[in-house]
Parts: sequence; C-alpha cells; structure tokens
Amino acid sequence: MALRAVWLIRHEPGTPLGGTVRFSRRYPTVEKRAKAFNGMTYVPVPEDGPFLRALLFQLRLLDDDKDFMERRDGCSRINKTSIYGLSVGGEELWPVIAFLRDSMIYASVPLVEQALSPRPPLISISGVSQGLELLLGIQDFLYSSQKNDTDLHTKLSQLPDLLLQACPLGTLLDANLQNSLNSINSVSVTQPQKQPAWKVGAYKGKAQISISITETVKCMQYGKQDIADTWQVAGTVACKCDLEGVMPAVTISLSLPTNGSPLQDIIVHPCVTSLDSAILTSSSIDTMEDSAFSGPYKFPFTPPLESFNLCHYTSQVPVPPILGSYHMKEEGVQLKVTVNFKLHESVRNNFEVCEAHIPFYNRGPITHLEYKASFGQLEVFREKSLLVWIIGEYGFVY
Repeated sequence: MALRAVWLIRHEPGTPLGGTVRFSRRYPTVEKRAKAFNGMTYVPVPEDGPFLRALLFQLRLLDDDKDFMERRDGCSRINKTSIYGLSVGGEELWPVIAFLRDSMIYASVPLVEQALSPRPPLISISGVSQGLELLLGIQDFLYSSQKNDTDLHTKLSQLPDLLLQACPLGTLLDANLQNSLNSINSVSVTQPQKQPAWKVGAYKGKAQISISITETVKCMQYGKQDIADTWQVAGTVACKCDLEGVMPAVTISLSLPTNGSPLQDIIVHPCVTSLDSAILTSSSIDTMEDSAFSGPYKFPFTPPLESFNLCHYTSQVPVPPILGSYHMKEEGVQLKVTVNFKLHESVRNNFEVCEAHIPFYNRGPITHLEYKASFGQLEVFREKSLLVWIIGEYGFVY
C-alpha cells in the first residue's frame, strides 16, 4: 500500500510538448520494493519528459495526434476507469492512475506487490485506491479558495512539505492536505523559538552566507589497455552563516552541471532538518541507473555560529579530469623524469592555481636540477625531496 511516484501536469494545447510538469515526486524506497515484487515484469518509472509524452499520447491530448491506434483506440481498449498502461521505452508501465481536471492532469503510479503478468485484478491492488485518494486530495487543496494563478503557484510550492507529512516515503497517511498545512502553521505559531543548547551566542550584523565546495579526485592511471584505470571522487560542502535570529532557517540547493554525475553516499551535518528520501538512498554500492536522483539537492538547516561541513558526498564520474603519465629512469646518481598531463575535454582550462607535486622518497636531498617545461616552471621544495611544477592558469593542452 504505497506509491512509486506522483505528478501534476499542466495541459497546454498549442505548445510544442502539449504540457508542462508542474510537480513530481518519486519514492526510491518504494521503487526498490516494486523491483523486488514485480521481478521480470518490473518496468522502472521514467523521467518526467518521457512520462509526459507517453501520458499525453495515451489520453489523446497531443495536438498532432489524430490517427487511429489499435493498441490505444481499439474496442478491446475501452477504458471505463482512470487506470492506464503507458508505452515507455518499448515497455508498458502499468497501472498508471491519471485524470484531467481544469487543465491539470493528476497522475500517480501505485505499488503492485506481485508480478504484473498476468495482470492482477485492480480490486486486489490496494495502492490504486490510495493513489486515487491522494490525487483527489491534492486537487481539493489546489483549487479550494483559489483566486488566480498566483494562488495556484503558492500552493504548488507548498506541496513538497505537505507530502512529507501526508505521504511520507510513499505511504498515504492523510489525503486532506489542508490538515497537514494547518499542522505546520500551528507548530510555527504556537511554539516560540528558544535558544538551543548547542548555540551559545547570537550573531549581530550584516547577513551573509559563505559556501565553498572542495572535491578530491584520487586516481591510479596505468596507461595500459589490459589494466583499467581507477579513480574516486569525494566532495565536501563547507558553510559559514552569519545571520541574525535565534533559529534562522536556511536552504541551500546544489545543482549538477550539464551531464554531471549524481551525488552519492551523502552524509549531512546534524543541523540539517529534513531531506528528500531520494538523497538518502543514493549509494555508490548500487549499480548506476538512469533513474538515479540527479538533483537539485536541497538542504534545509538551522546553521550554527561557526563554520561547519554541511555535507560530504561521493560521485562516480565517467572519466578523471586530468590524464597523466610518469616515467623515471635512473642513470648512476641522476634521475631522468618525464611527466605529461592532459586535461580532459569536458573540463574548462581555467584555474586559479594549478601545481603538480612530484615527491622523491628515501633518495636524499635534491642537489642539482635541470628541466624543460612546456608551461610554467619547476621548483625544489624546501625539504629538498619534492619537486613542484607550477603549471599556472592556462597550462594544459588538449
């Protein structure tokens, strides 16, 4: 008795896509249960774009869709309910609950706790009634006392917090979202803010927030076809918040760059008040899937006075940012070293500081240095056992 995903789609005739996804929520923990229950008949929940196209096609809401389709319009496909099967990626996603009210399409995918072939009777799927009840509750919430599009936008922005209470982890507790809103408002009004024990003082002055992101790439490159290179990426988001008030509320949102790899193994500071379940369940142990949560990653928190690490994470990037090779040849008391670096084409050739450290362990101090560098300069560190190649800001070639 749970839901795998929920969507609100605005039907917009005359536009290229025919509609816009105004809200969507997925429940990765329920999705894993669906994969276990459905077995070989499991079909993953698609991304918003493919789901939008498949749903509008099934509901005959596309402007250019005038042809008869046997698998959709045939006599054997007469639909007397709001339950559909969507063709996505050559597979059929079923059951999908969907209905259109006031130019808004309400849709959800309930959990089926058994194999999908042959299709079980709808009356045996308890998630269908729960999904329909939640969608009707969302409809009542959105259009009760609504006056204009601004009111609708405001209520849509409240849905993420309301569903955390009304449908946590995909399990419906209360379809009346107004109850959840009243509960949130009553808590904020009736409970005065108190100075927490861990916050020994208060800040007075200009409000400012400083954020720094540090990523470390550890890489072992062999330069051989029979031995695969290995690398791992770990990052830290550090914050310093200078804000007045006893318990200021801050939300930081992290977005991935184009074609960026999803963040995994996310560990947050205790001051973070809530998180989307998709953030917590993303793990590097699991096989990377197309459905992996790719953000934005939102962290609501109440900051301490001092600097702190908001979160730590890992990421499985497809290639290391810098490719390098290292060769060393010993001739008597001399060492000839050749070092080559190449910046990957996806990384911008723009650095504030770029240095390569070449250590020499258990060989004594460096007494003489001759070098030829394509960019920058080479220096002997003060311990006389470390060479530092100062490459500079634009020292890489492609």
